Amino acid sequence: MIETKLSYKFKNKELLQTALTHSSYANECNVESNERLEFLGDAILGCVVARVLYDNFPESTEGELSKLRSAIVSRTNFARYALKLKIDKQILLGKGEENTGGRERESNLAGTFEAVIGAVYIDGGYRKTCSIISRLTNESLKSSNIFSDHKTKFQEIAQKKFRKIPRYKILSEEGPPHEKTFHVEVKLGSKIYGVGKGRSKKEAEQLAAEEALKRIDI
Repeated sequence: MIETKLSYKFKNKELLQTALTHSSYANECNVESNERLEFLGDAILGCVVARVLYDNFPESTEGELSKLRSAIVSRTNFARYALKLKIDKQILLGKGEENTGGRERESNLAGTFEAVIGAVYIDGGYRKTCSIISRLTNESLKSSNIFSDHKTKFQEIAQKKFRKIPRYKILSEEGPPHEKTFHVEVKLGSKIYGVGKGRSKKEAEQLAAEEALKRIDI
């Protein structure tokens, strides 16, 4: 299923199996998890996406390119790719993770997508991996949804409707320095309107604002 969606057939099927193996399953079954492949895939995705944007937007400034890259190289967008590739149907999860909704969890989907890209790189080389990432990136560039600036939109509505400016607060940070996850809330006055989780403060704030927009009429 994933191979069909990728338009790529793995020579080493065990490599794909490892890419689909969440740490919870690996711990239960004493096999290798996809974490190393996830690390590799993350690095390759960042590099290739940067090159695609560099080629497609020759007039854009560094700041503009960085904003585009942040929208594409994000946990939320990678989770979208995972769903598109049907990774959610084939990811291997431990019983506890499965029973607590791990198959729909954004972090699991995004991480497994990165691992699959890492596996393609090892199995098929840079050129094939670049082709797959370029295709997905170009599809994202055609989607208006990915570039929605939820923070700006929420602030405009909040000021117009309530005459208040949203305030964002970091609730917690978790994970090692190179792979932190930020939890952020957004308030209007004393009321919490949204909570977001992301790999950067900006991503978490955008997700909190997105949730707030859904509640603005409550």
